[in-house]
Amino acid sequence: MATASELRTLDETRLRDQIKGYYEELFNLRFQKVTGRLTNTARSRQVKKEIARIKTVLRERELGQE
Repeated sequence: MATASELRTLDETRLRDQIKGYYEELFNLRFQKVTGRLTNTARSRQVKKEIARIKTVLRERELGQE
């Protein structure tokens, strides 16, 4: 898990790549939950928080609040 300060050091394309990867992981976790193969139930919550952190950093940059 990356902190917000670590995420702020990355460029926008890297952040967008990371968020895309997290969305794919979240999809897979949801699929595993439905099929009954999900073992780590806390991981979906962690992934959602990571997505929120990245979106926050991107929004700060959009508003010019770096």
